[in-house]
Amino acid sequence: MGTNRKIKAKATALTLTSIMMLGVLAGCGGNSGNNAAGNTTDKGNSTNTANSANAVEDISPLTMTFFSADPNPNWTGMQDEVGKVITEKTGVTLNAEYAVGDPAQKVALIAASGDYPDIISAKTDVSKLVDAGAMLDLTELIDKYAPNIKKVLGEEGMKRSRYSDEDHAIYAIPTYAGVDNKYFDAGGGFELQHRAVKEAGYPEIKTVQDYENVIKAYLEKHPTDENGNKNIGLTLNADDWYMYITVTNPAFITTGSPDDGEYAIDIDTQEVTYHFRRPAEKEYFRWLNHMNDIGLLDPESFVQKYDQYKAKIATGRVIGLIDQDWGYGDGERALKAEGKLDQGYGHYPVTLSEEYKESSFWPTGFMGGNGIGISVDAKDPVRAIKFLDYLASDEGQVLINWGIEGKHYNVVDGKRVIPEDVNNRKYNDTTNFQKETGLGNVGSNYALLSAHYGDGVLDPTGNYYTTRFPEQVTAGYNAVEKETLAAYKATTWKDLFPSEDEFKVKPWGAAWNITIPGDSEIVVLDNKLKDITWKRVPEAILSKPADFDKVWDAYMAELDKAGVTKAEDLREELVKQRVKLWND
Repeated sequence: MGTNRKIKAKATALTLTSIMMLGVLAGCGGNSGNNAAGNTTDKGNSTNTANSANAVEDISPLTMTFFSADPNPNWTGMQDEVGKVITEKTGVTLNAEYAVGDPAQKVALIAASGDYPDIISAKTDVSKLVDAGAMLDLTELIDKYAPNIKKVLGEEGMKRSRYSDEDHAIYAIPTYAGVDNKYFDAGGGFELQHRAVKEAGYPEIKTVQDYENVIKAYLEKHPTDENGNKNIGLTLNADDWYMYITVTNPAFITTGSPDDGEYAIDIDTQEVTYHFRRPAEKEYFRWLNHMNDIGLLDPESFVQKYDQYKAKIATGRVIGLIDQDWGYGDGERALKAEGKLDQGYGHYPVTLSEEYKESSFWPTGFMGGNGIGISVDAKDPVRAIKFLDYLASDEGQVLINWGIEGKHYNVVDGKRVIPEDVNNRKYNDTTNFQKETGLGNVGSNYALLSAHYGDGVLDPTGNYYTTRFPEQVTAGYNAVEKETLAAYKATTWKDLFPSEDEFKVKPWGAAWNITIPGDSEIVVLDNKLKDITWKRVPEAILSKPADFDKVWDAYMAELDKAGVTKAEDLREELVKQRVKLWND
């Protein structure tokens, strides 16, 4: 099967070259009007070729199949307002399938089937498809037909899009990282209800002890809500992969290590450690064990489902969370809709102790890596790349982020402004708003389909490409959020956190973003380690304090037996290969 797929890939590449040559000839023979990807210009002869190739656009109706390894419950088949405009501009409609369940298994099935969607976003599992000969090398397509993608990525981004040190092909256009992105707000950290923090007198909240003190003091005065239902100190969401977000990732974030997935990497030596083996993290989990012992941890944390978690938050009884705002947002929005603004949450940079620096904003540089590719089975690779290029154009990025002028935003004195009623729906009626408009926050319908600029980048009109910038962030805060921030002499939640310039930029980006070769043992080893960790960490947290060390020692021994040192060594090789690929 593998040999046949590689033969097919080579044959398709030859066909593709012929198609592109015809496209170039047709473009050169046409008029020189504006292309559908906007009026973006770039430097160099390759851009002139690209502009010529785009001079005549085919916007006849075309349906392309698309698979994404991410879930997207709000997908409308491009029948939302923005989707309809994209189809009008490009002729393309996506027949999309978004992953449900384990995306790695689905990608493996696609790779084995020999029948591939036109466009695929497989994240780090793209290696399975590359090994099967399923993915086109997009380098020449981008050079000839995608001036906007080239402009957005720039020389560094194109370099960081290469597959590996041995194979410099571009199989995926990076879409999960915005170019030149700046963070203007914090959506993670440790969360506390505003009313609890206010009642405590807005104390300094820097360590787990500070955080615990606020929860404990509030529950001592308010053990139940107004209806006699028991208030909850801290609840966690351990349902499937959310385990990473609220249970395990905080262990490294609170102990001064950046997010590199399940591994901690020394910034200077690139030495790799399975992060749970760091002594400091043992003490973080000991703190959670202590929270459970004194009754401040929700006993349902490791058995509740995600919907139950959000429903519990919506009751207003949960004082503390350790999560990202997109994880608990539905529950908080329900509270806001009922006018219970003081039961919403603020974000605090909590660490195990003052010796550590909270690492949420440790910079990665532009990460490249995960993104969107075109398969060898694509019915029209040139139309596919032009579709993606439109989305990367100035016009396309404004459409994806801001929507339609006069409907989702207005231009006032040269500045794009979101009307108050639209902004209110965007933040407080997110699900319905996204389904209706196609607009959203992180992970919106169209934002991950092509290369794009990050927050804080200005377009040629002097407006931001995205709607995430200081004035818009503060405009989205309600009165209680502003009151809490003012008490801490801050204007955004990010003001409370260590800033990017307090850390060295990681030369490998992020380890979770590194594609794993299909023949690597890492996948099997990682799964073994994950199964052990997801069993042992909850066991340690819920054990009697006197038994914690015994449970933890058994956990460490089980990791050793499962080959954790080999997994670390293999991961270290990949990290060093990434550094070489990006920095030579």
